Amino acid sequence: MITPLEIQNKEFKKVMRGYKESEVDEFLDRIIVDYEKLYKENIELKDKITLLNEQIERYANLEKTLNNTLIVAQSTAEEVATNAHRKAELIIKEAEDRASKIIEQANQEIMKARREHEEVKKQMQIFRTRFKTLLEAQLEAVTTTCSEIINDDDDAE
Repeated sequence: MITPLEIQNKEFKKVMRGYKESEVDEFLDRIIVDYEKLYKENIELKDKITLLNEQIERYANLEKTLNNTLIVAQSTAEEVATNAHRKAELIIKEAEDRASKIIEQANQEIMKARREHEEVKKQMQIFRTRFKTLLEAQLEAVTTTCSEIINDDDDAE
């Protein structure tokens, strides 16, 4: 690209019947001013493009980092939910196991109480039978003794 300085330093050969030198110089001066503005603006725009491209790259990296962070967060959330679900299932299973053991113990205690009740009933029946037998024997003894006394009294008379 031609620079403003090259335009300014450009010299043309003088020939006969050429252009009016003052008009050409004046026009070149105007071109130099405009071209210098455009040249500087072009440099500024290139710098701005470079800066904006760097920003775009930073934002792209930031977006990539945020996406990765989001993926990790989602993965962690899923893992936490899975672990919580497993823990809940484990707690429920332990509670069910404890409940089963409590019910089993209660059933065993009921069976023990029933056996004890049956044993007490059996012992009561044995006691009643023995007591009845004892009373009958005592009654028999009293009756026999009374009969003997009465018979002895009858014989003595």
